[in-house]
Amino acid sequence: MKSDIDATWLTRPSTLVAPELIGCTLVRQMPDGRIFRGMIVETEAYAPEDPAMHAYRSRTTRNQVMFEAAGKAYVYLIYGVYHCLNVVTDRDGIPSAVLLRALELAQVPTWVDHQEKLKPHRIAAGPGKLCRALKIDLTLNATPLEFGQALWLEHRQPEFQQQLEQGNLTLIQTTRIGLTKGVDLPWRWYLWNSLAVSKKG
Repeated sequence: MKSDIDATWLTRPSTLVAPELIGCTLVRQMPDGRIFRGMIVETEAYAPEDPAMHAYRSRTTRNQVMFEAAGKAYVYLIYGVYHCLNVVTDRDGIPSAVLLRALELAQVPTWVDHQEKLKPHRIAAGPGKLCRALKIDLTLNATPLEFGQALWLEHRQPEFQQQLEQGNLTLIQTTRIGLTKGVDLPWRWYLWNSLAVSKKG
């Protein structure tokens, strides 16, 4: 069974996609062909009428990809230092995206700093750390999330889904982090028992 997530699956409101991305896999293919995977363990949804969303006021060069059809990467820079990776969702023309906040990496990239390797679960524990670990930057903005591209997504493994349905794994829903607007919206989800989640609670 093909496990890649296609654009059709992502053509839904971000608040529906965000919790269902927990347990899915982000795949990063480097220019030299090397592939790195990480299980998504923390997400945040951003939707129309959301004052914290980049496209809340208007369409700009920066947020243009949020208005396009689902299934593309929206990468932006914060504080002039950290990159953040979002998955564009919903229908064409509706600005909507899911921020990937943390991953459990399947393997540690060779370029990761030695000190960070001492705590492998924390290497991608946060949106900026995630992008640094997988060398995701503005050059990947608007990349189609499709197999063979620099980035794509894969569905949950059957074992993960089964554990979730049996109650052995728990998804927590709570408010988003580091915002000054839309702070009361419960649009953040994370895997309770994961050591890679950026912040519990």
